[in-house]
Amino acid sequence: MSIIEVTTDTPESFRNKLYNIDTEGRRHKIYPHKPDGRFYRWRSRLSYLLLVFLFLAPFVKINGYQFMLFNIIERKFILFGVVFFPQDFYIVVLGILTLLVSIFLFTSILGRIWCGWLCPQTVFMEMLFRKIEHGIEGNAVQQRLLDNAKLSPRKVMKKALKHGIFFALSFAIGNTFLAYIIGSDALITIITSPPTEHLTGFVAMVLFSLVFYGVFARFREQACVVVCPYGRYQSALVDHNTIAITYDFVRGEPRSKFTRKDKEALTVQGGVETSAAASRGDCIDCHQCVNVCPTGIDIRNGIQLECVNCAACIDACDVVMDKIKKPRGLIRYASLESIRSASQHWLSTRVRAYIGVWLIVMSLFVYFFTTRDMVEVLVLRQAGTLAVTNANGDKVNFYMMNIINKNYNDMSLKVEVLEPKGASVSVIGDISKVTKVSEKSARLMLSIPADKIIGTDQYVRLGVFANGEKIKELTTRFLSSDFSSTTKE
Repeated sequence: MSIIEVTTDTPESFRNKLYNIDTEGRRHKIYPHKPDGRFYRWRSRLSYLLLVFLFLAPFVKINGYQFMLFNIIERKFILFGVVFFPQDFYIVVLGILTLLVSIFLFTSILGRIWCGWLCPQTVFMEMLFRKIEHGIEGNAVQQRLLDNAKLSPRKVMKKALKHGIFFALSFAIGNTFLAYIIGSDALITIITSPPTEHLTGFVAMVLFSLVFYGVFARFREQACVVVCPYGRYQSALVDHNTIAITYDFVRGEPRSKFTRKDKEALTVQGGVETSAAASRGDCIDCHQCVNVCPTGIDIRNGIQLECVNCAACIDACDVVMDKIKKPRGLIRYASLESIRSASQHWLSTRVRAYIGVWLIVMSLFVYFFTTRDMVEVLVLRQAGTLAVTNANGDKVNFYMMNIINKNYNDMSLKVEVLEPKGASVSVIGDISKVTKVSEKSARLMLSIPADKIIGTDQYVRLGVFANGEKIKELTTRFLSSDFSSTTKE
């Protein structure tokens, strides 16, 4: 068996390995410098809004119901205060499908914009945990020195403080996510009660906290590089016209170090470049774009799987360009095609196809969401019962009725027979009050005089009235022979 060695001096050799893993499979810990700049400030503002929404959404209630709930176990879903019952699950699926197609569309146009600006993993890691780490252990150089230093009271204190805060924050995040699944009321009950009374919920809280702590304290960028499937299939979504964080190699190459003579030219000669400097590219090979990258890549190598489009390298490069009196944008949001030919054609055939699919899925979601029945009534003939004859000679069938009230107000229901004439219906149970956002069941006893019966199997039309107004018409089958059959609405 032969072994093919990949040399490190080939243009594409960087694609054969991950930056945070060496050739022996050992992980290199990344110590990214703290970014600063216009994009970082905009990301910070957006992240704070997202964090406020994330932490408050499961505890905000509308009409007594949680603002957001995804209780898969009990099939309860609430989106932006709108309650979805199991019968509405197809709308939830359409909503999730719309979100996925939206991510595909935005990725094909703007690359991994989701990862850098909206993904909870990036928001938590860069805007919470990383800032806490910088505040306690210092900048990247100080963090590296602390990790390599011998064990001392100072090191133990800093590490204990950092990881204590990390676990407390992970506990808060884990419980917040748990509130989205089991509900905030159930979570508060678990927190305020002894663990022995809610052992399953307590174990779930601990597991959620440990998972988040492990991700943000140890696993970190590997969640994006190794685990997340989005980074893997992005290569199928982007092309040369996709707008992503791109290094302008036309302007930046050939690279050269910024020398003392170049500095003197900027200060003494009023920013006029020397002939030697003018013949070189704008990239001075300072590695600031690499130093601030949270996944440790060199963006100058081109688009890579590990790049999460966080724009930290843009801010770092812009600072350097300002210092050496060069135009900003050596690293910027642009497509590879726009760098090569100075023209942008983002509306490609594939993007048009994505837009078409997105419009179809979004239209279906909006249509079914806006036209869904707010009151559902299902009437089925009671299984295992036969048609009977009462004392008046009328034929009688029994039915089961299920009512779902999706409105935020109570309703008073009444059922009447619309056809055939002379038939009557009696409700066994109380449907005079169906409370808001609830289900209720009752039995119906449907009687038809013998002279109104046509054949052994005929259809009966029922009307459902709410507060005196007809809201539903249902059709079911009436059996006049002594055998049972399945009925349908």
